[in-house]
This record gives sequence, structure tokens and C-alpha cells, in this order.
Amino acid sequence: MRIGMFALLAGLLLLRWLPALPSSGCVGLMLVAGIVLLPFRGYPLGLFLLGLSWACWSAQLALDDRLPSELNGRTLWLQGTVVGLPDNSQQVVRFELEDATSRRTRLPGKMRLSWYGGPQVRGGDVWRLAVHLKRPRGLVNPQSFDYEAWLLSQRIGATGSVKSGQLITQGAGPGAVREGLRQQLLASGAAGQAGALSALVLGDGSGLSSADWSMFQQTGTVHLMVISGQHVGLMAALLYGLIAGLARLGGWPQRWPWLPVACLVSAFGALGYGLLAGFEVPVQRACVGVALVLLWRWRYRHLGVIRPFGFSLLAVLLWEPLVCLQPGFWLSFGAVLLLMLLFSGRLGAWRWWVSLWRVQWTMALGLLPMLVALGLPVSLSSPLANLIAGPVVGFVVVPLGLIGLFLLPLAGVGEAVLWLAGNVLSLLFLVLAQIAQWMPAWQAPVLPLWTWCCVGLGTLVLLLPAALPLRALGLILLLPLYFCAPERPAHGLADVALLDVGQGLAVLVRTQNHDLLYDAGPRFGDFDTGERIVVPSLRALDVRKLDLMLISHADSDHSGGASAVVRSLYVRRAVSGEPEKLTIAIPVDACASGEQWDWDGVSFRLWRWHAARTGNQASCVLVIEANGERLWLTGDIDHVAEQALAAEDWAEKVHWLLAPHHGSQSSSSLTLLSRLRPDSALISRGAFNAFGHPHASVVQRYSAVGADLYDTAESGTLRIELGRYRPATGARDELRFWREK
Repeated sequence: MRIGMFALLAGLLLLRWLPALPSSGCVGLMLVAGIVLLPFRGYPLGLFLLGLSWACWSAQLALDDRLPSELNGRTLWLQGTVVGLPDNSQQVVRFELEDATSRRTRLPGKMRLSWYGGPQVRGGDVWRLAVHLKRPRGLVNPQSFDYEAWLLSQRIGATGSVKSGQLITQGAGPGAVREGLRQQLLASGAAGQAGALSALVLGDGSGLSSADWSMFQQTGTVHLMVISGQHVGLMAALLYGLIAGLARLGGWPQRWPWLPVACLVSAFGALGYGLLAGFEVPVQRACVGVALVLLWRWRYRHLGVIRPFGFSLLAVLLWEPLVCLQPGFWLSFGAVLLLMLLFSGRLGAWRWWVSLWRVQWTMALGLLPMLVALGLPVSLSSPLANLIAGPVVGFVVVPLGLIGLFLLPLAGVGEAVLWLAGNVLSLLFLVLAQIAQWMPAWQAPVLPLWTWCCVGLGTLVLLLPAALPLRALGLILLLPLYFCAPERPAHGLADVALLDVGQGLAVLVRTQNHDLLYDAGPRFGDFDTGERIVVPSLRALDVRKLDLMLISHADSDHSGGASAVVRSLYVRRAVSGEPEKLTIAIPVDACASGEQWDWDGVSFRLWRWHAARTGNQASCVLVIEANGERLWLTGDIDHVAEQALAAEDWAEKVHWLLAPHHGSQSSSSLTLLSRLRPDSALISRGAFNAFGHPHASVVQRYSAVGADLYDTAESGTLRIELGRYRPATGARDELRFWREK
């Protein structure tokens, strides 16, 4: 039975690593083969094929529900129901729409929409909207959040921006009830922490700022602020403990068996909390897991702990195979497995404070390989932060928040309880902020497979019982995590990464011993690509300091992420074409036209038009040459500045040209292209951007001079081995079944 369970799990989990889904015919053959093998000794293979065929079929249904390609980029009138709790906290209202209908065509079952400057949207509302629709697509960078995988795991088939809309009917049903509770909670104030309490009680994280999320990430406490298995399990444990305590103290009626009542009350209590939190996929899997654990406690303890764990995992994956695309799935079940390893088979009982500490360091160490594999930051302060925050959130803040929310109808009582919960949370946030500043999180670079295997084995050895000899060898196996780093370019060569930052620009240039960042990505309101994309990508490539940060000019799509870069990395020197307009924490030198230097056999040269009248014209141009292969990074210069640049004596044929101003019609003039005759052109832009970049006439001009076009919107991050005269490679070349080429 155990072998069959693991075989079925293997088939379901294999979906996560498939580069492409098999055809429907192949899935059908796997299904038939699996059924045929079940009655024979080859039943494990049969179960494996059944699991894989079910996972592939479910994933294909989600892909088929995406917006049809012919509607990509079109604006349609549609009508649908708002689900969940919309984010009305910023200038951009974000919400999800279900069961949308249109007179023209069939639409995906679920869509994620943004409404810039829109009115307040409430859960359960029915709206008629004019929406500019897009197929799911995200930015693809080293070790960054995979937005496309997340959208597919949520079965969201389209994204879009609302142009106008009309409210048809106000909210009704469970969504409206949750919305009403949120409004009451936010109106209470809760000592300035109503947004955080809404996250803990209702699963609504819109009230938390990006600074809050950064603090949680630095201290490894994100899981405490996102309703997940820990919160649902805690609710079940509190109810179970209450009844068990009454039974132990003699306060439980003898005619009622306490164990089945405790299990049933705990299960329904966890389910009720899950419904209050919106019953999203993480909460669903938590409720399933809690229910199976309670069932095991009630009737099946003789089976041990491995089988209930496996059955919980199976139930979640059979219900929603796409959950394996979410990092939270791996971390939550990994944490449960670690707890089983920690407490199973131990002799004697630990004191409660010993148990708390061992749980925290076991979690921090045991989840290390998984965090590295998922490209997530590793918080070195996590054991201490969770030792403090875990009990405070679980045993004080969440119970007070729930009690206060349901006592709000009693004038003054609910507000007082929420005020107390808010003050406790404020004090906790102050402590976490100090811990984050004292010991920030560390992100491992991209590691080869053998290094990750060493780290995983070393972690396992360290977690073995203390009585076993040679446990210290685990520390040696962890050493590659610190010493192994992505290979640096050889002397005379440069590695160039044009990051996929949407409608903006960020280029990393690495030589054998030096690192340079040209522009730092855009910032749109609360979304800072410097913090979310540029810094994680630099760390993934093992960049710990910058010898030079060159900001071409002060426009926000080029300089918006500069402050985040300076906060996160040591920057030896900063240069810009508009230094007086930049407000970052370090001095910024003016771009000195004609300045040249050499790093590790790679030459660099700066140019800026002395007669510039606009910010775009003032862009600082960087010319890089490695082994005779030349790359020009041109910022946002226009055709006027291009004429001045083309007139320079040293302007000669280039191999790579970053298309000025993202391919705008006002740039990439024939004057410049005829002089430089680029072999290839690079375009950094956002897909379906409002500016129409790159303009059709610009594409024609590059085609006329024989230049190949590389586009971040189509290829993700572009990598060039400057000096080897090879084509660029795109991050989307690494196939994933949920990504579009």
C-alpha cells in the first residue's frame, strides 16, 4: 500500500518539472495503461501513470481556459462577479472576476483585473466592465517570482485593465459577508494595525505595505501573516485542546465521549476559519490535512504517521494537481515532514521551551535546501524571529482578532479587544524590524545540481538524532553553499544580462572581477522592480557589490529601482546623465563624456551630448568592448542626440545595440543605424505597453540594416557572452509547460 501511495504521488508531482504537456492521445494511452496494470504486480507503475495522466489532464484544462489568442490585447465589454476581497488600498484597484460573460465570445472562468483610479470594488459585486484583456504573461528573470506559474495554479485565464464600468448589483453571498467584516475591521482602527489584523483574520493582505512584506521576508515570518496550514492547524489545536483539557480536569460530561467530539469540533472550527479566510487553495489543502490528521487521531493511530501524511498529500494533489506549482505547497508540507522527523521516535519528553527552540532551528535548517531550490531568501534570523512572533501571533493576536471581530456588534467591546490586538501587533512589528535590520535575509546564488544535493544531504545528516556519530560531517557538506558561485567570465570577456523589468531598463555587466549595473528598472507606485526583480537577480548571479551603478537619466522607468539597489548592495560609485535629479543615499557623479577605463581586459567608454535639452537627450551612453565585440547601451536618446553621437570619430560598426528609448518612433534613426550597422538590436519593453514600443517603423529600419531583434517581452531576460560572438539566449528558452514563447 505504501509503495502504491508513493508511486501515485510521484506521478502527480512530476507535473512540476514537465517542459511541455503530452498530447491528449498520449494522456489517454497513459490512462489506459495505468488501469490495465493495476490488477498485476506492476500496479505501482500503473498508479504512477494514473497520477501523471490526471495531473496532465487537469493542467491542460487550465491552459485551455486561457484567453484565446485572437482576443489578446483587445478591449471587450463583459459582465461578471467579483470574488475574494479586492485590493482597494492603492490608486490601482485590483480584483478577480469569475463567470464573466460577453456577447462576442467565451471568456476564461476567472480573470485578474486592475482598475487605475477606479471606484471602490467590493466582494460579491456584479459589474459590467470594458476591459483591455491579455493572456497570462509575466516577467522571467533569474530566481524571481514566476507570475505565470502562479496565475495558472490559481486557474486565472486572463489579466486585464478596466477602462470603464458600471455596477449592476451590489454584493451578496459569502463574498459580501467577508467584505462587510473587512469594512468593520478597518473602521475599528485597531491601533493602526487594522490592515495587518485583516490579513490574519480574513486572509486579506492588501492592508500591508511593501515595507511590511520586506520585513517579514527578512525575518522569515511571511507564513505568520498569510493564512495557511499553520493558522488553520492552530485553530483546530486550540479547540481540540480546550475539549481535551476539560475532559482531563473532569469538566466534560461522562455520557459524551470526548475524543470524537473534540475531533469533530476541531474539524468544523478549522473549516469555519478557512471559509472566513476565503477558502483559497492554501487554506483548502490545510483544511484537508487537518481533517485527515484528526481522523487518524480518532480511529487510525495504529497506522503510524507516514501514511496519514501521504494521504493528506494525496488528497490535496488529487483535488488540485496545479498546487505543486506554488512554493507554499512545498514549504508547508516540508515543514510538516520535518516536525514528524523531529518528534517521532524520541525518548522522553522535552520541556516546552526546549521543544519551541528545537522546532525553530529544525525548521530553519531543514527548509534550507527547499528555499535554495525555490530561489527564496534564507532568513538567518528566522529561528529567533519565529520563536518570538509565532506564539504572539498564534496564541494572542489571532484569537484576540477573531474575538474582537465577532464582538464588534457590542458597542465598544469589540473595538477594545481589537485595540489590544493592534497594540500587541505594533510592538511585535517593532521587534521584527530591529531583528531584520540586525540580520537581514540572505539569498543563495543559482547553484548547480551537485551543490544542491550536497546541501540537501548535509541538512539531512545534521537533523539525524544526536546519538548517531559523524553528524558534524553535515557541516562540511553545507560548505559548497557558501563557496560555490556562478562561474565568472574569463579575462577579456563580459557577461551581459538584459533583465526583464517590463517597460523600463536594467542591464547587468559582469567581468572577471567587476560588476556594473546600467539603469535599475522602473517603479510603479508600490511595485518597485529594483526591490522585486533587480536585486534578487543580482544576488542570484552572485553579485554582492557594484563597482559602478550607471543611471542613464532620471526618468522613473530607468531610475525607479536605484534606491532599492543602494539599500541592498554596496555601490562603490554612481554616475548619471542627470545627477542633480536623482535622490539616492549615495553621491552621484555627472556622466563625463569621453571617460574610459578597462576592467579585466574589457574596455568601457562614456558619452553624453553636451547640448542636451531634455532628459532623454541627456542619457549617458555606455560603450563596452570585449575581444573586439562591441555593445552600445544608449538609454533614451532621441534622433537629435543620435545625430550628434553618429558624428563622433570613434562611432563605428557595433555588434549589439540597445535600441534607444525602447524602440520609440523618435529614436533609432537611419542616421545612427547606417553609421553603426548593428548585427543585433536589443529591445527592453513591457508586453502590450501603452506606448506601442517598438514602433513598426523602427522594426523596419532595423530589418533594413540586417539587424536581428531580441525582445525582453518575448524572450525574458537576455544573456550575452560578450567577446564570444554568439547569439543571445533568453530565459524563456528554458521550457516550462505554463510559459508561452
